[in-house]
Amino acid sequence: MECGLTFIGPDPDVIDRMGEKSNAKQTMKAAGVPTVPGSDGAVETVEEAAKFAEEVGYPVLIKASAGGGGKGMREVHDPADLEHEYNAARAEARVAFANDEVYLEKLITRPRHVEVQVMADNFGHAAAVCERDCSVQRRHQKLCEEAPSPALTPELRHQMCETAVKAVRATGYTNAGTIEFLLDEDGSFYFMEMNTRIQVEHPVTEEITRTDLVCEQLRIASGEPMTIPDGGIDTPDGHAFEFRINAEDPEHNFVRAPAPSRSCAFPAVPGVRVDTHVYEGYTIPPTYDSLVAKLIVWGPSREAALARAKRALDEFQIEGIKTTLPFHRAVVREPDYAAGIVYTDFIPTHMPQFLA
Repeated sequence: MECGLTFIGPDPDVIDRMGEKSNAKQTMKAAGVPTVPGSDGAVETVEEAAKFAEEVGYPVLIKASAGGGGKGMREVHDPADLEHEYNAARAEARVAFANDEVYLEKLITRPRHVEVQVMADNFGHAAAVCERDCSVQRRHQKLCEEAPSPALTPELRHQMCETAVKAVRATGYTNAGTIEFLLDEDGSFYFMEMNTRIQVEHPVTEEITRTDLVCEQLRIASGEPMTIPDGGIDTPDGHAFEFRINAEDPEHNFVRAPAPSRSCAFPAVPGVRVDTHVYEGYTIPPTYDSLVAKLIVWGPSREAALARAKRALDEFQIEGIKTTLPFHRAVVREPDYAAGIVYTDFIPTHMPQFLA
């Protein structure tokens, strides 16, 4: 503000409070938002970790308090592995975030990762803008997203969106953000974390709600009210998929593959959007995120969108570098994926060849 600039996003204190995961969880519990059974704050010693694990029962999940992107996260299924995984998680968190605090949660087996897009302005309006299913992941990092989630009924969608709005109001949040939930097979859902920013996968929400989320961010930062109705949008228009095209070799455990691109050919398919900075001759650097393009596909139904996605992925070409395109082409042809039967263990259970 002293420089005459306005930050496009929530207040820094909210980012700080919600970015630290154990604090965020305590805030949500106080607001009545369901949370996964977990430790009360950071776990300082292996002995504390073992006591918690014994109380809730194995398996448990060790998570970096300041974490994200799957870093500093370790599953523990056997008490004999707890000490090693606890120390490894802290070491990884220290390197990644300069903060080695970790906390523990009961591990929900075979969950879906479903998140709700939220938006709030400075006039007391808060909205949930439908949900996204982000269950196809490797190393806890998302590779494919779709909206709406094929697992949600209209009633469950409404309940989840109402809960997300409750979370937003409890934090005094403004601008764009995401409330991330774990969805259990019985329909129970639990707060996982809040991302205090617009996310890579926001285009799928834009496609099914006909809403320009970035424009809404600018309106809010400019001191104007958002145009999204107070309470939000929980009736999707059609279906959308997003495929993250990363400079990674999916046949060798998704190792990064920086190199110059020789040529690019983007799909010319109705209902397709490509967000990218790549062009012929562009060199993929080794020092930044491996994402090089996003392929977003919309259709009037999930089946129509998936058919378009298959064609678009087949037409999408980036020559000269290894990318995740072969992985995505295989995903959309998996019968369970086509049926919408997807959990966070989808890759190891259905596509182990990509983890070799």
